[in-house]
Amino acid sequence: MRILSQMRDLSPVGTRMRRPARTFGRMAGRRTAAAAVALAAVLATATSQSVSAESGRKSDDQARLQRDADAIRALGVVGVQARAVTAEGRHLVATSGVADLRTHRPLAPNGYFRTASTSKAFVATVILQLEEEGMLSLDDTVERRLPGVVKGHGNDGSAITIRQLLQHTSGIHDDYPDFSSPRDYYEHRYDVYRPEQLVARAMNHRPDFPPGHGWAYSNTGYLLLDMIIERITGNPVHQEITHRILGPLGLAHTRWTGTSPTLPHPHADAYQLFGGGALVNVTEQVLNDAGTSFVSTTADINRFFRSLLAGRLLHPRQLDQMQRTVAVSGAAEAMWPDGRYGLGLVQRPLSCGGIYWSHEGGDGGYVTLNGVTDDGRRSAVVSMSTARADSEAHALEQEDAASALIDHALCPAR
Repeated sequence: MRILSQMRDLSPVGTRMRRPARTFGRMAGRRTAAAAVALAAVLATATSQSVSAESGRKSDDQARLQRDADAIRALGVVGVQARAVTAEGRHLVATSGVADLRTHRPLAPNGYFRTASTSKAFVATVILQLEEEGMLSLDDTVERRLPGVVKGHGNDGSAITIRQLLQHTSGIHDDYPDFSSPRDYYEHRYDVYRPEQLVARAMNHRPDFPPGHGWAYSNTGYLLLDMIIERITGNPVHQEITHRILGPLGLAHTRWTGTSPTLPHPHADAYQLFGGGALVNVTEQVLNDAGTSFVSTTADINRFFRSLLAGRLLHPRQLDQMQRTVAVSGAAEAMWPDGRYGLGLVQRPLSCGGIYWSHEGGDGGYVTLNGVTDDGRRSAVVSMSTARADSEAHALEQEDAASALIDHALCPAR
């Protein structure tokens, strides 16, 4: 996720269908009939009040979602699309801004965007499925699974485990190519990198810390996980993600784009703010890690996280492993106050109490935040078509505004 390196909907979990009440014989007598009429009137009034209260909450939640989307737009983000799913399964949608600055066409409420590092939750899920199937152990070393790949300049694959790759505690230094200026973007936006090239860049650096003795976000670590999945299954990582996650969940609008520099329609154009205030349309580009280069929609990402937390993708033991967290670095905690990292999942606190789980993504001009409550009952996704990457302050301001939207969406309006 460059921003960090630079500084079927589910029924509410635990609910059950009520059996229909048993029907008795017809009531006799005027007194009984009158009582029945009175009871019906009371029930009708109570139902009306309940529906009215529910509609009021929906209206409040919808208005708050729109206000939060507008607040993000006010920062200079060109387009914002947000979708929240309530505990009752209702979808609330808000958009703010435009799809592009040239034509000012309206935003599609379910437009495509690049998932970027949100796909790390896909990768972690596949790894844990393989563990459940006995194909690997989280305590396997990288050297066992990828002999001779992690070495040099103090890097030692025999000292790094799969678990450490998943939780960013491997110490592997990140050295992913990035665009430093508009000129850099125009010159290198179609560059294609093989996984081995990107890993080799990281191996030119000494580790950030000994394995297991620190925390640092590492895209290279997840690239190694992609390679491990391919080595074990014989299939590219995107095929395993499609077969194991997208297909079973019916995520028809989550697609692998590989080295294609474009997105399916509809989508909002993507912009990046460079130094000096230059706002550049960066929609056309090839992402570094083509193996997990997916596009998706707010509806699909909501469904994925709700399904994951509901246990539709992992057995309880593997989901428990995924939710065992470690402390993050100070730089990451600035983005995720009081946040902790599990295996491809971020744990964050809610202002109304409790926690939520997420994995945001930022690359290719799109920045996306998401979240699902611990019980899987409420979820939200916001996609922004602008990366304010000219300074850490601007990136953090955007992060805070998007985090507020997710928090408000997951905390019912009072």
